Amino acid sequence: MYRLLHGYPLMGDFMSYQTAIDLNYCALLDFSENEFTQAGPGALRGIRKCFEDLGDYSPAEIVLRMTERQDQEFARLGLPFGGLRGRPLHAIDCQGLFCETDKYCRQAAPELASARKRIKARFTPAPEPVRLFFPPKWAINNKLPAQPPLTSSPAPLSAQKPLF
Repeated sequence: MYRLLHGYPLMGDFMSYQTAIDLNYCALLDFSENEFTQAGPGALRGIRKCFEDLGDYSPAEIVLRMTERQDQEFARLGLPFGGLRGRPLHAIDCQGLFCETDKYCRQAAPELASARKRIKARFTPAPEPVRLFFPPKWAINNKLPAQPPLTSSPAPLSAQKPLF
């Protein structure tokens, strides 16, 4: 899937990877999220902030190693972590953690070197709680706490503004 997507114009390494992972959430595809990864630009910056020297490891290998060693490292550090309702971290999650590390460091420690200076978007809380839903193949939606019904309904199609 990655190679197919990567063959299209403007589909670079990370965009092809992210799109392949997103498509894999549907019922039509079913490949392991841990067989391959591609560190995006934010993850590359985050990895550089976490490690002085990668040795012989590529950024993708660092992400996969983090995925493989998560149980041992959480135990070593005394951090209780049961995953997302029992679902352990996958490579896409660990790639995202490095990206979030970069964003956090730019805010909390701006003196650390970074090619980016600003955060593209600031967190703004939603006026209502977000209803949680995960890809059905993860088999965790039935483990979510009961969620109250939404108080507002989506706008009717006729009320939505045209995109173009």
